[in-house]
Amino acid sequence: MVTVSVKWQKEVFPAVEIDTSQPPYVFKCQLFDLTGVPPERQKIMVKGGLLKDDADWSKVAVKEGQRLMMMGTADEIVKAPEKSPVFVEDMPEEEQVINVGHSAGLFNLGNTCYMNSTVQCLHSVPELKSALTLYPHADRRNDLDSSSHLLTVATRDLFSELDKNVKPVSPMQFWMVLRKKYPQFGQLNNGVFMQQDAEECWTQLLYTLSQSLKRQVSSDTSDTVKDIFGIDLVSRVHCAESGEESTETESVYSLKCHISQEVNHLHEGLKRGLKSELEKASPSLGRSAIYVKDSRINGLPRYLTIQFVRFFWKRESNQKAKILRKVDYPLELDVFDLCSDDLRKKLEGPRKALRDEEGKKLGLQASGKSSSSKDNDVKMTDAVESSSGSGESSKSAPQEGVLPEKEQHLTGVYDLVAVLTHKGRSADSGHYVAWVKQENGKWIQFDDDNPIPQREEDIPKLSGGGDWHMAYICMYKARLTPM
Repeated sequence: MVTVSVKWQKEVFPAVEIDTSQPPYVFKCQLFDLTGVPPERQKIMVKGGLLKDDADWSKVAVKEGQRLMMMGTADEIVKAPEKSPVFVEDMPEEEQVINVGHSAGLFNLGNTCYMNSTVQCLHSVPELKSALTLYPHADRRNDLDSSSHLLTVATRDLFSELDKNVKPVSPMQFWMVLRKKYPQFGQLNNGVFMQQDAEECWTQLLYTLSQSLKRQVSSDTSDTVKDIFGIDLVSRVHCAESGEESTETESVYSLKCHISQEVNHLHEGLKRGLKSELEKASPSLGRSAIYVKDSRINGLPRYLTIQFVRFFWKRESNQKAKILRKVDYPLELDVFDLCSDDLRKKLEGPRKALRDEEGKKLGLQASGKSSSSKDNDVKMTDAVESSSGSGESSKSAPQEGVLPEKEQHLTGVYDLVAVLTHKGRSADSGHYVAWVKQENGKWIQFDDDNPIPQREEDIPKLSGGGDWHMAYICMYKARLTPM
């Protein structure tokens, strides 16, 4: 670390730390936080000319206590004159966010698109944001390590910054804490930060938040992240050779869509992901044997996360390879046939209420048929347009006759609200992007610092089959109904 002072216009910043193990672009992002001058506009005078984003610090030869000169214009908010028409760009940024209809983008700090896309998807979950706002600045609990606490605080603060800004936000503090908690995200290759796996970032971040937010919101026994994302599985483990059979239960934060030559649709991949073979010791045989593990969903979350298992380790090249096969996924997903018998019974009432509710919206009479009908339970795509796809009732004022979400029930039907895609041939290269549905029903592509409006009909086209962006993680929101 080298400490320097930086002069910009009439201001002097006396103690700015430079981590010389990181590229100068990171230093520029620090100055962006201090001055508001975006990295691409900064001109920093050093020995030999202007400081380049990928320069070698050893050749720049910056010294302890040295004063650096920076030139560049900061982003400013134009204030509207009195008694004149008020345009969107003249409003405070908090009001601009409301008018624009989406939050800010995130600067890429050097192959950090995996992190940016993960943050944008999770930031779209209002229940998670609400839980984070209740999280204290000070860590009052001895059972939580400091790095977990700091990462939770950094997540909360970054979410808040995204909501308050229209112009891109620098995730510098969040990234520094993420690398401290999980050093693999700070790996360097020839002095440049390496691309990382977005699914690993997603999983590690959710794990940390689950530990930090445990018992934080409503009671001493609640687990906020589990309530929002947790999936309970019950599994039958059977050995055909010995006849041994047992039952196992576990909780996970995502379902896996396994991809093979026979898988053309998400539902097929999910079924494959719930069935697996494992080898373990058989007490009756006195040796190892093959067991079949057949799992069913026994508890559903408010947000269902699905990972397309596209990456695998290729021994010949000693690196992760990617399955490019096209796998279609729907805007509406019904997982009733993936559930256990016990859960299906619990879902029957809410599903009948949902069918009746959507039937009324379409001008149809309430169905008098039994809710246990298999055709009725599995086929629920006739009234997609009648339901609010955004599903953000927790963020808006309750309508007359509409119950709060806590008083509504899960149905097993979900609406797509976010897609994290990967473009490229390897998990350790390429580019990650987030596609997120807004409260107003519009879709936004968050390509780092560049939010781009998209048409909903184009979102299912991110299904693979080439070198274009293809779905790696899909997040669905539960469609709820009163009983």
